[in-house]
Amino acid sequence: MDKNNNHPLWQNIFRHKDDDLTAVCRLWSSTPLFSDIPESCIRRLVKNMHPRLYKKGDKIFTTGDIGAGAVLIKSGEINIMASDTVLATLHTGDFFGEVALVVDEPRTADAVASTDCELIFFLRPDLEEWVHNSPRQGAQLLANISRILAGRLRQANNMLATNND
Repeated sequence: MDKNNNHPLWQNIFRHKDDDLTAVCRLWSSTPLFSDIPESCIRRLVKNMHPRLYKKGDKIFTTGDIGAGAVLIKSGEINIMASDTVLATLHTGDFFGEVALVVDEPRTADAVASTDCELIFFLRPDLEEWVHNSPRQGAQLLANISRILAGRLRQANNMLATNND
């Protein structure tokens, strides 16, 4: 029996477990993507996100694939790669692929599981529906994406300027 005295046979096995949902909400809320968005809104959104398991060596996406959304690492480690060069190694709590939330463009790098991992996908159609139903929070998330992308552009410009010196 569980803590609510419900027989396990009668539980909905497809529903996120409350503690699992809370853990994913905490991970997303600690990212700049969800800065200044109330936890109750994040919780409603996370209920519709898409968890997936990957084994070490699995490709999450490949350069040239059309992006479908952003990905949060719930557990494990991901390498972002261009050709055979590791551009970044991401860990639990990191996210990647957020450009695909706003543009329908090909991916510019590969994402490969460097360990077994569990990922949570936040897809563009889910964002579009959320923006429609919660325009204030949706606008905040889009502003957050803009800040993230501007920061990455600034960082890339600094790297290029440093390499040209």
